[in-house]
Amino acid sequence: MGRPAQISRPAVVAAAMAVADEHGLAGLTMPAVAARLGVTTMALYRHVASKDDLLDALVEALLPPLPPESGGASWRERLGAMAAAVRDTAARHPAVFPLLLQRPAATERAREIRDGVVAALRQAGLAPGPAARAERLISTAVLGYAAGEAAGRFDHHDRRVRDEDFACLLAAITALVEAGGPASAALSEAGGAFSGAGGPDGGPVADRAVPGSGG
Repeated sequence: MGRPAQISRPAVVAAAMAVADEHGLAGLTMPAVAARLGVTTMALYRHVASKDDLLDALVEALLPPLPPESGGASWRERLGAMAAAVRDTAARHPAVFPLLLQRPAATERAREIRDGVVAALRQAGLAPGPAARAERLISTAVLGYAAGEAAGRFDHHDRRVRDEDFACLLAAITALVEAGGPASAALSEAGGAFSGAGGPDGGPVADRAVPGSGG
């Protein structure tokens, strides 16, 4: 009898990504991941605690890095680079990418990225509360565009048009943030005016996992 395959958490996550890329999230099962690695299903649980733990690990694998403040890039450059990376990730993993709209920011890295986006918005001049709300709205807008494009929603437009659309989205986000004080006030007042459309506590209906929403 041969020796059992040696696996690790990164190997399990990579196998799960490959299974989901090929068969979609509905086809992502623990037995399918185990079969791809040539191990028993139970062997996976030495490296991931549960299916939810594996999904959270996939979210981490999908999240792009946020350029650090110490790198000298402006907040516009940092958020723009991250948005472009999110779009590229959606194109590479269209079947898996919806996890970023479905999973909360449950892991340390997801929260770090969320907090990094908020920090960039604070650097742009937004107050703490409006910066946190802006992060949720910006993340949802960027993720939503990237997910729609990856799913083929805009395939009837050529790449040039889609690139221009994405640039317009980023320009609109920048214009809102650059409004500074007025933007902070508008974000705060909007939350009060439309609180009935949120969750039971008047907050957002759901916080998502990417570039870090969730807080």
